[in-house]
Amino acid sequence: MTITPEFPATPATAAVNFRTVDVRGQSLTLAGLRAAVPRAQGQTVANAEEKVLDIISDVRQRGFEALAELALRFDGVTQDHPLVPQEALAAALDQLDPAVRRALEESISRARKFADGQRPRNLDVELGDGAVVSQNWVPVARVGLYVPGGLAVYPSSVIMNVVPALAAGVESIALASPPQKEFGGLPHPTILAAAALLGITEVYAIGGAQAIAAFAYGVAGTQAGPALEPVDVVTGPGNIFVATAKRLVKGVVGIDSEAGTTEIAILADSSAQPALVAADLISQAEHDPQAASVLITDSEDLAAAVRAELDRQAASTKHSARVKEALSGPQSGVVLVEDLDQGIAACDAYAAEHLEIMTRDAAAVAARIRNAGAIFVGDYSPVSLGDYCAGSNHVLPTSGTAAFSSGLNVNTFLRAIQVVNYSRAALEEVSSHIVNLSRAEDLPAHGDAVTARFPGS
Repeated sequence: MTITPEFPATPATAAVNFRTVDVRGQSLTLAGLRAAVPRAQGQTVANAEEKVLDIISDVRQRGFEALAELALRFDGVTQDHPLVPQEALAAALDQLDPAVRRALEESISRARKFADGQRPRNLDVELGDGAVVSQNWVPVARVGLYVPGGLAVYPSSVIMNVVPALAAGVESIALASPPQKEFGGLPHPTILAAAALLGITEVYAIGGAQAIAAFAYGVAGTQAGPALEPVDVVTGPGNIFVATAKRLVKGVVGIDSEAGTTEIAILADSSAQPALVAADLISQAEHDPQAASVLITDSEDLAAAVRAELDRQAASTKHSARVKEALSGPQSGVVLVEDLDQGIAACDAYAAEHLEIMTRDAAAVAARIRNAGAIFVGDYSPVSLGDYCAGSNHVLPTSGTAAFSSGLNVNTFLRAIQVVNYSRAALEEVSSHIVNLSRAEDLPAHGDAVTARFPGS
């Protein structure tokens, strides 16, 4: 494996420093491929965890007092209480650009259709006469939905969080998004408008890891405002601090996935169009300087053409400096593979949040992928489609966690409760097996609990 040298962040006028990892001619194991593909530097994660632990502890101990101090430190706003007034939600919706409202309504409509189709059905299985085991899907009582702020505005994330929760039947929904100094300490008005459009009335101006801590542990009320009741499940994307906070509170609450800083991988062969590949890599790089954009290809010519397109397109895009920093970081680059088979293996090792397939017979190649948050097939299914109007959900696992976790969906907000209903005769039929197994496990009282129901037998 060869890797081009890494360079520090480049200014807007410099060329993109899109590094190369060459794994051709090597029989790398899964562990070897995971080590080879571009990733954010591990020390960043360790540093984030230490800071997030401090924030969680502070919020648990001092509640709204800590939240107010954190809002002042990180967001530059002064808060008495972070609950957004109802009149602010109504005003945001009234003042929403009609074109944006129509776009949000279309996105909501498509997301609802997909979410409604995801809900699993209850089932009853009859295992014998009078022996029935059922599985019933029941929504959690309360959820906390996080919508990031910072470098961009994400009303689409309001939709992606809220719609599946509503489809699952969740009755209590709270939403948090960072306070914005330029909007009087409230979240961005477009985020408030999206919440109002979906009927969400409990919205908090809280950002980052502190929002996750507040959702997980709750915050006692004060003279300035009511309590923030703890939730059962926390969902939503965010930066590395939000993702770390979700990992640290998992077990206290359920989480969807560790949806941290965004990433895209593109598996492409010589048939791919370099301009489209570059455009899609840039589309994710504009989210954040730490965003990851990875091209996996067996074509050196394509890689060279994509590099040229990255230089050309990154120079003219609005957030050029941010894009170039992301593309030049250690988390981004080209992975040169021997052939399509090694490319697929590299994709599974990377386990991308977003994976685009730009190859010949893209649908067949996509069917061979095991690890990805979402797969986008062919030239006309870019990640941007999934971000807004595909109907799919854009809250997806990052940092390789797509190997074992799923994107946000209706099941995130549901629990499967098993119901056992046996008659006397049905229990008696298996009673000897229960007794024998309980003795084999040296738990005889388990068997006694059954035989007690059949005195004299």
